[in-house]
Amino acid sequence: MMIRTLRTLIVDDEPLAIERLQILAGQQDGVSLVGTATDGASALRLVDALAPDLVLCDIAMPGLNGLDVAAAIDRLDNPPAVIFVTAFDQYAVAAFDVAAVDYLLKPVSPDRLGRALARVREWRAADRGRSPKSKWICEFWVQNRGEMLRIDAGQVDLIEAERDYMRLHVGARSWLIHQTIKSLEARMDPDQFMRIHRSKMVRRDGIAGLKHHGDGAWSVDLGEGGVHRIGRTYLHDVKAIMQG
Repeated sequence: MMIRTLRTLIVDDEPLAIERLQILAGQQDGVSLVGTATDGASALRLVDALAPDLVLCDIAMPGLNGLDVAAAIDRLDNPPAVIFVTAFDQYAVAAFDVAAVDYLLKPVSPDRLGRALARVREWRAADRGRSPKSKWICEFWVQNRGEMLRIDAGQVDLIEAERDYMRLHVGARSWLIHQTIKSLEARMDPDQFMRIHRSKMVRRDGIAGLKHHGDGAWSVDLGEGGVHRIGRTYLHDVKAIMQG
């Protein structure tokens, strides 16, 4: 089966980082480098002139950063896929806003880049570049053993606040993301998730039942996810699910 060639633009403000990505991309089948840019404004001009299939983009850059570049690309009628390549993981939630196909942490391994390119080809085959984008978070990027792992929001059972971080529970595993519960709650689909406590959110269809403790206190039963106390502020909304 012939691999579709991805015409690729590399964007990074560090020449050595560009050189490394050029070498890595050159080792992959079906990648054709069409240009490089060292700042966001130049990157957008090249996207307009060259119409690449893929942009490998750093995030922390002076002037227009990678998120700004990706947001501008996202507004195009036929946008290229964007893969962020960065040394930082704190942008992982913001990456959702601009529909990044993947999120790679430096230094990038050839194997990890290969998997990201496979995702780009799937993304293009599904015509996701022109599909309507939800305003709700549908996926998370979490750091896992030195790389970023994609987690479908529909797989998350419980979200717990830990200072300025949120812990996402998926079955027996959990991951931390740098986000506050207030800002995250505003981005989660209320038909799928609900706040039950000042420090907790749960997936609605994961609620197996409600427990009354006899002292006016209630808890939600998440089955294997355990039993979690409902804050008084949220009790009315949680009990309303029993009425359908």
